[in-house]
This record gives sequence, structure tokens and C-alpha cells, in this order.
Amino acid sequence: MSDTTQTPSPLPALWRRTDKVWLLIAAIPLGIALFDAPQALDTMTFALGALAHTAPFILFAVLAVAYLKATGAETLLARAFEGRETRMILLAAMAGGLSPFCSCEVIPFIAAMLAIGAPLSAVMAFWLASPLMDPAMFIITTGALGLDFAVAKTLAAVGVGLMGGFGVKLFANSAIFVDPLREKPQTSSCCCSKKPLSGEPVWKFWTEQPRRETFVSTGRNNAIFLAKWLLLAYILEALMLTHVPAESIARLLGGEGLWPILVGALVGAPAYLNGYAAVPLIDALLQQGMSNGAAMSFVVAGGVSCIPAAVAVWALVKPRVFAGYIGFALTGAVLAGIAWSLAA
Repeated sequence: MSDTTQTPSPLPALWRRTDKVWLLIAAIPLGIALFDAPQALDTMTFALGALAHTAPFILFAVLAVAYLKATGAETLLARAFEGRETRMILLAAMAGGLSPFCSCEVIPFIAAMLAIGAPLSAVMAFWLASPLMDPAMFIITTGALGLDFAVAKTLAAVGVGLMGGFGVKLFANSAIFVDPLREKPQTSSCCCSKKPLSGEPVWKFWTEQPRRETFVSTGRNNAIFLAKWLLLAYILEALMLTHVPAESIARLLGGEGLWPILVGALVGAPAYLNGYAAVPLIDALLQQGMSNGAAMSFVVAGGVSCIPAAVAVWALVKPRVFAGYIGFALTGAVLAGIAWSLAA
């Protein structure tokens, strides 16, 4: 009697374990090489050279974030949700714009704050500002787009957070923001740690082995994360500079006035990869004629609406509150674009 038991194919499991970003990094130059081998070599030469140029900024960013994680500095976020509501909004917007922690990483913390009565206004301020800027992103942005743009984006992050926070406070009793929480918060697919934030920071982290291990693992993971996303972005930048006509970019996103800023905000939402990968793409778009205002509206709208940031909000609040979050993001992106176009 024959054995009809079938051995499961290992391919689906292998596909699930494969990092799709590294796969894409390998696939793009191989695909180009099939049609134009010299172009594939030029693309990778450009990408690796750009990555090497950014390496000092990456190293500094990796060490800074690893230090903050090893010390437990994320616990300082809790202090932004204490005291009067107006004070909470101000501190939450600033904490979100400066903290080095991803949006989904603080889901348990935010859930706990909402559960014990922290106002949605302060949470919204934090959520809007958090994905837009952090120390690592500031350093990478400074290296590629200049200190002025990095500072302006940081101010935009805090400004959008303040707008959303005070907007929710003003309309707290409206049909959109009343009773905001889901009955049972949905889980996030983010790979970040879900351990609730607690305790006090230990600035001399090297005295404790678990914190030393956190420093090493965080540094390693962030170095890999930044390297792969920036390498992919530089490959895409090389392709964009080579194959996308500059006059098309200039026609769509260049020039003065409100239109390119609006388009930048609307295009930024679906086209965004993440805050780090967007930096080289913005650099390429600026070289091809993108206006300064459109560049700012692109990074602000895209940063808030990218999947990790959006999932962090969707996981905890009802769809109508999520719609308000997106509305604040797009409005803030347009206002930031207008402000930067006037200042630049």
C-alpha cells in the first residue's frame, strides 16, 4: 500500500522568512542587467557610493538610538501625559517629534495611557508628530538634504502634532472624537517590542549586562535596518535620475503656488516607503525640479500616513478617529509645505 502522506513544500515558509527588501535590492540590478549590463553597474556604483557618503551619519544615528534604548529613555514619554491637558498636548507634540521610538513600539504605552484617562488630544499630538522625526532621521536628513530642511521638518512635526492635539481638544465632544477607542484593540503587525514602558532611565547603562546586550542588539538591528532601506532608496534614486524625465517632475511638482504643494501631499501618502528611504528620493526629486514646498508636504503627509504609523493608530481607535488623524496629517502637510516654500 502506497504512502499518500505529502511532505509540505518548504518554499512558502522560506518565502515568509525572506526579507523582501533585500530581495528587491538584489532583483532590481539583476533585472536591469538583463537589458543593459553597464546601466546595472552604474546603478549599483551610484547606490553604494551614496551609502558610503551617508555612512558617518548612519553610524552616529545608530549609536545614539542604541544608547537611548539601552538607558530606557523611552520611559520619559510617560511624563508628557501628566498634568493639565494643554501642557500634555505641548509636551506630547515635542516628545513625538524628538523621541527615537517607532509608532507601533509605543502602542502598549498609549493603550495604557488611554485606559487610565489620558486625553485623546495629547495622544493625537504624539501620534502625529512621532513618525515624522527622530534623532536618527534628523541626522540622515541633515546629511542628504541639509540642516535647514532637517530643522524645518522637525518644526513641522511638532507643529502638526500641536494642530492635531488642539484640534481634538476643540472638537472633543463632536461625533468624530467622542468615545474614540475600539472595544478590543487590534494587534499590530509591527516587529517592535510590545513590552510596556516603565521604570526610570539608567544613563550609565554599561554597568548592567542586560542593558549592554540591549545596546548591542539595538545597534545591530538599526544598522541593518538603515543600511537596507537606504541602499534600496539610493538604487531607486539612481533609476529615477536616469529614467524619469526631469521636465515631467518639474511640470507636476515644480513651480510656485499651492498646486505642487497639494500634489506633493497627495502623492506622498501612497508613495512613501519610510522616513529614511524617503530622504534620497526627495533629493532626486529636488534635482529634477520638485519645488521646496512640495518636498516638505510630501515628507510630512507620507510620514504620518505610512503603514507603520497608520497601523499604530488604527490598532487602537475607531475608523472615524483614524479619518480625523489622516485629515490632520494632510492639512498639516499642506501648511508645512506653504510655510517652507515661503521661508526657503
